Amino acid sequence: MTAYTATVTVRLKHGVLDPEAETTQKALERLGFELGDLRSADRFEIDLDAADSDEAAERAGEMADRLLANPTIHDYDVTVEAAE
Repeated sequence: MTAYTATVTVRLKHGVLDPEAETTQKALERLGFELGDLRSADRFEIDLDAADSDEAAERAGEMADRLLANPTIHDYDVTVEAAE
């Protein structure tokens, strides 16, 4: 087994209201920043042991499917790196 760090980034799907991002975008615009759009996201870093990076990604994806993301309103991405 090898140690990996899986990063799961969970964000709301396009079209789902994101009040946190809307508030932040308005505040940034009041500060003089010009933005096209802003979306909020949650990022989870998971340290785990797995036989290879594919297995680590599969396990992290299962965690996202079962708990970290609501498939009705969220999309997520999984990236895996060997732990240092």
